[in-house]
Amino acid sequence: MSVVPIFNAKAIYSSLPSQPGVYRMLNAVGQVIYVGKAIDLRKRVSSYFQKTNLAPRIQLMVSQITGIETTVTRSESEALLLENNLIKTLTPRYNILFRDDKSYPYIVLTKHAFPRLGFHRGSLNKQHHYFGHFPNAGIVRESIQLLQKVFRIRTCEDSVFNNRTRPCLLYQIKRCSAPCVKMISNLAYREDIRNAELFLQGKQTEVLESLAVKMRNAANYLDYERAVLYRDQIQTLRRVREKQFVDSGKALDADVVACAVQCSGGKICVNLAMVRGGRHLGDKNFFPQNAEGYDPPSAVEAFLSQHYLNRFVPPLIIVGEKIHREALQASLAEQSGHKITISLNPKSERRVWLDMATKNAHLGLKQQLGLQVTQEERLQVLQHALEIINLTRIECFDISHTQGEATVASCVVYDNFSMRNGEYRRYNIGDITPGDDYAAMRDVLSRRYHKVAEGKGRLPDLILVDGGKGQVNAAQEALVELGLNYATLVGVSKGRERKPGLEQLVFPGTKKSLQLSKDHPGLHLIQQIRDEAHRFAIQGHRAKRGKSRVSSYLVEIDGIGNKRRQNLLVQFGGLKGVLTASIEELQQVEGISRALAEKIYKKLH
Repeated sequence: MSVVPIFNAKAIYSSLPSQPGVYRMLNAVGQVIYVGKAIDLRKRVSSYFQKTNLAPRIQLMVSQITGIETTVTRSESEALLLENNLIKTLTPRYNILFRDDKSYPYIVLTKHAFPRLGFHRGSLNKQHHYFGHFPNAGIVRESIQLLQKVFRIRTCEDSVFNNRTRPCLLYQIKRCSAPCVKMISNLAYREDIRNAELFLQGKQTEVLESLAVKMRNAANYLDYERAVLYRDQIQTLRRVREKQFVDSGKALDADVVACAVQCSGGKICVNLAMVRGGRHLGDKNFFPQNAEGYDPPSAVEAFLSQHYLNRFVPPLIIVGEKIHREALQASLAEQSGHKITISLNPKSERRVWLDMATKNAHLGLKQQLGLQVTQEERLQVLQHALEIINLTRIECFDISHTQGEATVASCVVYDNFSMRNGEYRRYNIGDITPGDDYAAMRDVLSRRYHKVAEGKGRLPDLILVDGGKGQVNAAQEALVELGLNYATLVGVSKGRERKPGLEQLVFPGTKKSLQLSKDHPGLHLIQQIRDEAHRFAIQGHRAKRGKSRVSSYLVEIDGIGNKRRQNLLVQFGGLKGVLTASIEELQQVEGISRALAEKIYKKLH
């Protein structure tokens, strides 16, 4: 790596090598404001200073450059991979950035004697068999319900499965074959698992042929009850195939990417549609940050390189823009370990997929712009009601506990007309009198803004706290102690009847409060942000309370000391694993006898 202070632009680009690599533009405070890749570093970097027809966004960026960092790579595809790793890590101001805060959901078939069908999100365990990923959780749950209906695969946790003595309700309504109480043989259950796997792989024809053979054989042996079962399975699967708008008839895996751009305003929507096993599984819209000045081809290229970073890449990607695909194909193939084809001119049913994705991208952009207009109106009206100039960023705090137990404070962020989930924070509150909401509020604001007082970070234009005069005074005390008494602080009190629409806005240093009308757009925005802070706080509190209670339950069990408790937590990967463990699984832990395992199970259930 080389770092060169930019005093003379010509001297800078003249010293760079004519090799592939990555360059980073720095501003006066050493912050990376742009990351780019190049086949020829010297040629690419010099273009920023030699061309006169640069886009306004690029002109503004160039005016802020005071330094350049470069890293030489072996190939353009390697530069592409490094570029997008840096974009994800550094989030430069002038790079378009696609955020995907949640991991994609999968369907999992566990590796057991009688495998369990389930929903999975997070890291993958090589022991189990995963299908996906899927564009959203709804598709996964719909697929699980279908597989239950057709193949009657169990969905219960092991702790339930291993302790059943009679079939559950799912068996009664024909959604499970009750392998827990041996109502189905291992061989027959394995056959159902195999058919489910074939279905998830897109091999519906093979499944239908197999079921048809079984139906005829059962009828020949006069086992009409079983023949009817197979007939119902065949009919259900055929209806599923008929409902699929697009079905190539082949076990094809592909992603379809289309883009819609607002003519003015810099808003972009990229639609990703997923086809797995020839079936169209649904789609998802992405709205990138820093999109001003980007055209559709540039946005799609950025999406492809960022989205597939450390993620499954299907062998076929269909796009609707004329992009430079050679380096992308090489980089994605190197990352995934198999050949990748990026199709720019699809035909037949693939053109149908692309047209559908393009339509959904335009619809998504239209909906997003409609939401933004609503948010802009709400923010403008609230700004006028509170007499705040340039109100853009709001941070809201809430406290959650159960009679002082497991106190958690939340901070949610609203900025640039939307909630910023990636900037949410939770704070565990300790060293206060249990149940003292005022002390908790004072503590969380002190912790949140102490860096701002030191000159780091940014103070929001408005600080909201969920509560009345007591919470507002506590919050104000914290801000005064930090020297931030100029901050705009407002409390949101639920009012006497605690009904939505009757909220009182409480201000520090005055007995007066403000009550906006029920239909006031500014009040609707405050309610939205307050409710989100409340939800986020309760979610954190419940998780913390559950962990502390399970841990305390273990402590209270006779025969469980520090050593055995530690063994349990290590064996099952934490408290959640202990909760879902069966008696037999608990017994396998070092130092846990059968009697002690039964005692632990009974205590936790």
